[in-house]
Amino acid sequence: MRIFFTGGSGKAGRHVAPYLAEQGHHVTNADLVPLGHPGVADLRVDLTDAGETYSALAGLASFEELDLPEKPSYDAVVHFAAVPRILLASDAATYATNVLSTYNVLEAATRLGVRKVVFASSETTYGVCFGQGERRPLYVPVDEEHPTVPEDAYAMSKVAGEVTARSFQARTGGDVYGLRINNVIEPHEYAEMFPPFLADPTLRRRNLFAYIDARDLGQMVQRCLDTDGLGYEVFNVANADMSVAATTQEVRDRFYDTVEVRREMGRDETFYAIDKARELLGYAPRHSWRDVLADPDPGRAEPAVEQRRGPRHGGSATDR
Repeated sequence: MRIFFTGGSGKAGRHVAPYLAEQGHHVTNADLVPLGHPGVADLRVDLTDAGETYSALAGLASFEELDLPEKPSYDAVVHFAAVPRILLASDAATYATNVLSTYNVLEAATRLGVRKVVFASSETTYGVCFGQGERRPLYVPVDEEHPTVPEDAYAMSKVAGEVTARSFQARTGGDVYGLRINNVIEPHEYAEMFPPFLADPTLRRRNLFAYIDARDLGQMVQRCLDTDGLGYEVFNVANADMSVAATTQEVRDRFYDTVEVRREMGRDETFYAIDKARELLGYAPRHSWRDVLADPDPGRAEPAVEQRRGPRHGGSATDR
């Protein structure tokens, strides 16, 4: 596929855009700074400018495309570009940048007839991550039906992006999939960041004790590109296990003692439910911090990444 990828130079994008190129796709990175990857074309685009956004999505990606009989069109848009969290810019600037850029990308894609759009939403939409004081979910595990009522500017912008995406999808009937991405972890960050998490699970309360390996995020985007006909959908994106050494029962007893538990959970299963992605997309996360760090509880029977496999199948969006 010929893919217009926004935000490919961010923390998540710099892994996902090359991953898609390695799968054989022709990827254009639309960003304010270049990625500099040999398999990805760089194009400087200010996505808050509607004219720039439309022009870039309607234009060429490389000199090589001049030799084609006619200018090619994009088959898909992957929109990851954003101010990736609070406290990087003013709240007003964060909200305005994210909402306007998402609108511009979706409008241009719609007018140019792109039938597949994958966009980055966020775990923050559930109102826990950047909530003031201690916040708990209404129930666990948190699935896509959980209310999204955030109070911070970043999460508000992501909820607005979901509404905008659903509205544009209604115009076209194409496929528009939103990814509520959990805390993105790069492979080198396991050794750097996770030892404190394993020692003190309190550090992961705001992320619902979850995480997403950047490589598995790439797989998730690929599964979205491969799966047609779902219309508008949103998906939680996380790895299968938690980012702490405590078991699910220990986390429930300590942090969620008054929270409704809606189903039985595995010993190390994430509280950020990925059942929908498994069922509809065949998403099957492969990575875990346990691949890098010694498990503090070697007596466990089996790592969480081997549990609950999908039954049907064998910013940067965030820098938190």
